[in-house]
Amino acid sequence: MLGLKLPTDPRWVNIAEKNIEEILVDHAYCEQKAASTCISLIVQYPTHPELVEKLTPIVTEEWGHFRMVLNELKKRGYALGPKRTDEYVVKLSQHIRKGNTFQLLDKLLVCALIEARSCERFRLLSLHIADERLKQFYHDLMISEAGHYVNFVDLAKSYYPEAEVKQRLEELLGIEAEIIQGLEMRADRMH
Repeated sequence: MLGLKLPTDPRWVNIAEKNIEEILVDHAYCEQKAASTCISLIVQYPTHPELVEKLTPIVTEEWGHFRMVLNELKKRGYALGPKRTDEYVVKLSQHIRKGNTFQLLDKLLVCALIEARSCERFRLLSLHIADERLKQFYHDLMISEAGHYVNFVDLAKSYYPEAEVKQRLEELLGIEAEIIQGLEMRADRMH
């Protein structure tokens, strides 16, 4: 369903589990950024009623996820810490075509890919980490991220021809795989 061309290196889960504080902090910032990205899209495209209607509940859900991760940090005696730059998102966003009729398409599909990669990583955590509470936590978030992926792709199809959406999604999936392959596997990053 997600179409990712390159799976996450299985060693990532072991590294992440040994650095769960760093992963949770980074995850909190990912959720915060997801909510703010949806708000930005609503602000940029207020005359697109389907976009406003579909993204408004996602803002609420992503902010709820941010609060859930903050609670998880607090339960473990961890603090949020300084903001981090998500190199994966920065590199992927560089492929959004600017100033043309396809900018919205690319923004929606980049959001979809970020949700897909998060979903895949949450799935790995839900299957392979020892902490039973976090297994369930990430299982529930995985389901949510998959739904967000579908929402972003469906939104793109509501504004652009389906063949165009599929073609651009395939192109971006290839780019996303190259980005993942080129990134250092880090213990302190969700992506």
